[in-house]
Amino acid sequence: MDISRIEETSGTPSIAQAAALEQAIRNELPLLDGEVVNHFSHGVYGRELRIPAGSVVVGHIHKFENMNVLLEGEMSVVTEEGVKRVGPGFLIVSPPGTKRAAYAHTDCRWLTVHGTHETDVDKIEQQFIAHNEQDYLAFCAEQQQLLEGK
Repeated sequence: MDISRIEETSGTPSIAQAAALEQAIRNELPLLDGEVVNHFSHGVYGRELRIPAGSVVVGHIHKFENMNVLLEGEMSVVTEEGVKRVGPGFLIVSPPGTKRAAYAHTDCRWLTVHGTHETDVDKIEQQFIAHNEQDYLAFCAEQQQLLEGK
């Protein structure tokens, strides 16, 4: 698999497609955990991921809408419109249920921004991340029950 030759595509990938890509990558390449730098300010948590050139990254499923910014570098990233090659300053708001995959053409810094006053990273992850599609669907069902007052 020559992941560095990812070309732009169109169409919205599903969580299942992103998970299938993640599994295919795991079978052939080591996935990057990357260096994480946590940033906090009043009501805002920023999770910066430092990604070395040539790395493949597959993110978590996010329960809530969040903002993502490519601070530095060039990567091919899965967006709601398909795979796009992007550079510094690329900003995208991810809807709930998003799971992104990317290939870093150069060293990159990717920032995900969440609105929270929490500063415990483990608690933040519990609040904002689903570990698989079943967890996300269970979260959605819980939210629907809350809305219906059950």
